[in-house]
Parts: sequence; C-alpha cells; structure tokens
Amino acid sequence: MEYPPPEEVQLLTRGILALSDLLGQEWQVEQLPSKSKAFDALLQVKAEGDNYYTQLMVEATHAVPPRFVMERLVPRVELLREVNHYTNMLVIAPWISSQTRELLRQNGIAYLDLTGNVDIRVSRPAIIIHTTGAEKAPKSAPRETSRTTLAGAKAGRLVRVLADVPPPHRAMDLHQTSGLSLPYVSRLLDTLEDQLLIRREKRTITGVDWPQLLRVRAQEASLLTHGSYQGFLAPNGVPALLKQIPNLAMEYVDGLSVTGSYAAQRFVRIAVGGQLMLYVASWLDMEDVADELGLLPVAEGADILLLKEPDSFVRSRSEFIKAVQYVAPSQTALDCLAGPGRMPAEGEALLGFMEKFPEEWRASRNDIWAPPIRH
Repeated sequence: MEYPPPEEVQLLTRGILALSDLLGQEWQVEQLPSKSKAFDALLQVKAEGDNYYTQLMVEATHAVPPRFVMERLVPRVELLREVNHYTNMLVIAPWISSQTRELLRQNGIAYLDLTGNVDIRVSRPAIIIHTTGAEKAPKSAPRETSRTTLAGAKAGRLVRVLADVPPPHRAMDLHQTSGLSLPYVSRLLDTLEDQLLIRREKRTITGVDWPQLLRVRAQEASLLTHGSYQGFLAPNGVPALLKQIPNLAMEYVDGLSVTGSYAAQRFVRIAVGGQLMLYVASWLDMEDVADELGLLPVAEGADILLLKEPDSFVRSRSEFIKAVQYVAPSQTALDCLAGPGRMPAEGEALLGFMEKFPEEWRASRNDIWAPPIRH
C-alpha cells in the first residue's frame, strides 16, 4: 500500500521544480543522496557543459519566522562556510514574509517560496536570481505562527500599547492596560517574539522594535477594506470642512477623528492635501454625519472618506487641535502604512520623525487611555 509523501517532501519537490524552471533547460538541478539529518536535501546545480557546480543545502519548512532564521539557520550557515566555501544554504517554503526575506538576504542565505519570492546568489558558477512574489501570505499557505497573528482589532490594540508605552512590560501589565484577555496577550507576545519584534528576559519585555511592529501590523490590516468606508465630496473643500467640524454638536466633535494624510501632515509633509479621512465612532451613523457636514456621496473622485471605527482604540491618546480631533502619531503611522497611493510613503516619513523625536509622542503607562488632549 502506497502512502502519500510527507508534506515536507511535497514542498521540497515543488521547490526543486520551481528552481529548475527558473534556471532553464541549460542547467541541471540534481538531488544528491545524503544520510545527513542536518538538512532536508542536498542539491547540485551546474550548467550543461560546465565543469563548475555549486551545492545547495536545502531547508524545506512550512514556516520561517525571523527568530527561526537567527537562532537556527544563521549559526548553521556560519558553520557551513567554515567547512565548505562552495556549498550554500537554500530555504524553501510556501511563503516567506518580507521581514524574514530581509534577514535571509542580510545573512547570505538563499530563499525560494512557492509564491515567487526568490533570491539566489552564487558566485561560481555565476547565478543571480531575484524575483518578487506575494507580499501577504496566501490563504493556502501556513502562517509563520500557528496560533495568533497581528490581524484583527484586538492585535491592533496591543500593538498601540507596545508602540506608545516604552518598556519594560509584563503580560499582566499589558492585559490590564489594553483590556484584552491575559491568554490572548500571552499568545500574541509569543508571536511577536518569534518575529523578533520584542525582546524578553524571562517574563519581562525589555525591548520593542516599534517601527517594524507598526509596519508588520499594517501589512495585516488594510485601511480600506470592503464596506469599511464611504467616499464623499465636500462642496466647499477640505479646509472649509475642517473649520466646520468644531461647530457641530459635541457628539459629532467627539466622534470624528482625523487620520491619514492630514494627520501625518501635522508632523511631516512630503505632499500637500490628499483625501481627508475621518474615523466615525460607533455611536454615530455615517449618513447622519454626511448630512451634518453637507457631504455629497460619490463613486469616484472623493475628497472625503468616512471610515467605520474598527475599535475605540483608534482614538486612544488622540488630540484636539482647534477643536478638531486627530488620532495619535502611532495610529496615524499605522493607517498611512496600510493605506493606498502615496500614504505608505507618508507613513514611512512619519516613522522617521517618531524615531528622531520619541519625546514628542510616546506615553507613560498611565495615560495610554486617558481622555484626549484639547488645545
């Protein structure tokens, strides 16, 4: 009775076929026999008629979190280079995140995923292959962590706390500050540690890579998802609309908050104008808001976007400027990085400002959920 090969064997077979297709018919990719348990396969790659060849030590794995790269692959490839200069390491996986791909490139480790993300560089014989595939994990691909991801409103809430409040942190502190369950916080912290987004000593978080944390969160949470927003035209223009908001009833003033380009331009400016994006709190109806502001619904060419507030956390540490509420810099950066068009560039510019002037926006543990500051 025949049994199907293990998942790793299927992955390895598909990866070898993909490599052969990339190299073309003039190259030979041969799997050599090996009894070593240190790697999943040993490949010999050479061009037809050429005496030179390279060997690729293959790690075929369904998940490649950054921590796996640094703690397992990097020590092995360093030892490999001491023993044999002509053998290189190749990681094959269903999908590899951008953060992991960057770590692999930095450490000279080749990679190939089944969505088309490939980087293989060999000096002899000369092989240079670099292609780009999926930036987000396909639904069919296993997650880099098996339990908890950075998608969803709950993850966004914890990300904001970790970004806004400097460490040290303990899981119990984050549970109490965020209002999230302690088991969920613990699982998400395990995920963040696997992705090298936090550092822990025993049970205490001693470091947070908050710029990368915001980037990774933005990859998991698109700002404009179907049904989450409506586009409008402001007859008198955006500046007039911003002056109009303070004259509304208090429930509207407190329930509307500026995010996106106009919020980023408080700190950095790589362009002028853009769409005005307003979060609408759960107690407000979008149509009522549009009527109060005199907005005209449009299918294209909107200069105003009303966004459903995914969770009240988006207003944490917001600030009123001339009676108009603006979300905090960390929320602005998240939304810009997850937005369309030029917004990711604005998000990166804002991250640069935040790294340079942390005292301008970071919080204490006590004021993360404090009432908005009014100026």
